[in-house]
Amino acid sequence: MLSIQGDWDQVLREAEGEVWVSCKIPGKPTIRGSLTSKGISSDGVLEVTTSEEFVVQESPYASFSNVHEKNVSYLDISSGGDLGVSSSTDQTFKVWETHNAEVKSVLEGHTMDVFCCKFFPSGQEVLSGGLDSLVKVWSVNDGSCLATLKGHRGSILDIAVVADGQNVISSGQDGTARLWDSAQGSCISVVDDSYSPINAIAVGEVGNSVNLGSSKEAPSDREVGTEGKLLILAREDKSLEGVSLHSRQSVFICEGSDPFNCCTFISSVGVLAGDLNGNIFHVDIRNPKTAVETVSWSERPVLSLVPFRDTYIASYGNGTCYIPSKGSDQVLQLTGPQKQPVFQVAAWKKLVYSCCRDGFIRKYEIPDLYEIPDLG
Repeated sequence: MLSIQGDWDQVLREAEGEVWVSCKIPGKPTIRGSLTSKGISSDGVLEVTTSEEFVVQESPYASFSNVHEKNVSYLDISSGGDLGVSSSTDQTFKVWETHNAEVKSVLEGHTMDVFCCKFFPSGQEVLSGGLDSLVKVWSVNDGSCLATLKGHRGSILDIAVVADGQNVISSGQDGTARLWDSAQGSCISVVDDSYSPINAIAVGEVGNSVNLGSSKEAPSDREVGTEGKLLILAREDKSLEGVSLHSRQSVFICEGSDPFNCCTFISSVGVLAGDLNGNIFHVDIRNPKTAVETVSWSERPVLSLVPFRDTYIASYGNGTCYIPSKGSDQVLQLTGPQKQPVFQVAAWKKLVYSCCRDGFIRKYEIPDLYEIPDLG
């Protein structure tokens, strides 16, 4: 286990700032050393040297931006990697450039906090949902609201974009998941209607590998790209359900021991779900009764799960973020938030972004995981 001084991100941003670092290898004495800052280069990369016990790889770095004045509750990165979108409890909702955090547009129209926001695949529009029970579509270029989707009877807790974005999905405190025509601003169907709040959703292509059933009614001509798609619903009532987006039929239900906070696809048949007690369940949707694997790096709630290369990133309520290395026992930990909840992470190529209650958006460059030294 590699440990570093909790406020390293602040100390090392000062020239000649020094922090402690230690490494515990099972069965061996703890190795202790230090990192010393040489300042920040012209391209914003922190330059450090180490005591002789350690070696610094040049690729990982973290930069910090204060786009919002208060805690940042959600973020997403465009498919091209050049833009980010984020929301905060300061009731601001902004699009910014990822290379310098300069705000490109402020999206104004929600009357209360924005709980979730996502880019369309084109990178030209943004989808959002909030405490005001509204789902909105925005133009990135001028910040105008292109459509407002009304129908939920409670806060919007998560959103997803289907295919190219002609259809979108939202889930809410009212226990419903709705399929929308984003261009017309109308609800095509209530895909799921349960009594329990749906905290998170994920949409994935499963094709012929899973029986998704057949629709009892002819689909609407406004429904685009729903064939072969499975909608995962992570609920407050401790259930994880897969519903065919096209046929609206339930494909599986998994019962957990705690409310599920987040979920994501990691393959066409693999789903991850994180719960309130810090557990991450890996479920094969072809045999969902028993989890393939259950891991827990913290007893605090799992707040977000995001696919990353051939593995994933998990963020927790105690400020930790972990990236497990596929096929080995190595786990990379992202540091900086100092026990402040990391509400959401997003990834683009080698870059990982996180947003935190401390008001910062953090940007990390992650090396290829096979480059991480084997300390065993």
